Amino acid sequence: MATDQELIHRIALSLLKGIGPVNARNLVAYCGGVDALFTDPKVRRSLEKVPGIGPTLAASILDTAVLKAAEKQLTYARKNGIRLLFYLDAAYPKRLKLCDDAPVLLHVKGNADLDTERCVAIVGTRSPTPHGKRFTAELVEGLAASGAVIVSGLAYGVDIIAHRTALKAGLHTVGCVAHGLDRLYPGEHAGTAKEMVEQGALVSELPSGGTFVPGNFPARNRVIAGLSDCTVVVESGLKGGSLITADIANSYDREVMAVPGRPGDAKSLGCNRLIKDSKAHLLTGADDLLKLMGWEPKPVKKAPVQAALFADLLPEEQAMVAVLKDKGKVGIDDLCILSRIPQHKAAGILLNLELNGVVRTLPGKVYQLG
Repeated sequence: MATDQELIHRIALSLLKGIGPVNARNLVAYCGGVDALFTDPKVRRSLEKVPGIGPTLAASILDTAVLKAAEKQLTYARKNGIRLLFYLDAAYPKRLKLCDDAPVLLHVKGNADLDTERCVAIVGTRSPTPHGKRFTAELVEGLAASGAVIVSGLAYGVDIIAHRTALKAGLHTVGCVAHGLDRLYPGEHAGTAKEMVEQGALVSELPSGGTFVPGNFPARNRVIAGLSDCTVVVESGLKGGSLITADIANSYDREVMAVPGRPGDAKSLGCNRLIKDSKAHLLTGADDLLKLMGWEPKPVKKAPVQAALFADLLPEEQAMVAVLKDKGKVGIDDLCILSRIPQHKAAGILLNLELNGVVRTLPGKVYQLG
């Protein structure tokens, strides 16, 4: 378990200005660990030599103010029940860890298992049509039996419909937000967010107390795509966050699906383009998703007749069972010949075997083991 000092160093790494996730990883690798970055004098003197850093970024790393800010973040997280998942932690979501540009630190509030067997991202326009609203709800309801976690962005429109339907269906749902967990945007979704903390989670890579910046939304979309096995776009114009999420999911080699719409329908232009350009599979409902992902319910196979049951059979019954076991499906005439049992006796024997579940009758007086 990480000490307070180690946690502060991890938080501080995520707070460094001008250093994104990729450079942060390179920095840790070059310095031999995140702690050395903030404590080893020799390492700190050579920061300018690290590829991609230079004197300006080195100065920001050496500024002790970042450690004080990290201490405040740790205090806030503990006070508010927020888990801090570092990219080198075993608890860091495995799907997201596979993405080169994944956040170095995640702030998580809630009880959802981010490494659950199945995760589906559902995104779309903030002003869906009645059809889009209905399709989103039916899609989530259709996924209920699969136990999939529903991931989205807690925004207006398709996002909030997906979250609320998941809650009603008893599914866990995860909201990836573009701000610290000390606030919620939009505020109208606060009630849903509170439910999600109990039946899912809220996730952010951003610290509390930060300035709200619209540019954080595109970065947030990579978290949505990275946490999920597949991404579904329900409705979208030719531009928008949903298409950004779809592009990111494709870059992560995750499955992307889009709901087709009428040609010329402004709310379907983005989805139709994704399908036309072979960047998304055409999706008509939950069954399509389950089939594509290999999540279809496995058919229940009828238990085979146990060989141990045959030990209690009479000699003539055993003779018939032996023929059926060897040949599979056998007509009554051949069965009598091969078992050497007269036909006038065979009918009674077969009836008794059928009543005991050993033999099954097929059309045309054909028999096979039950």
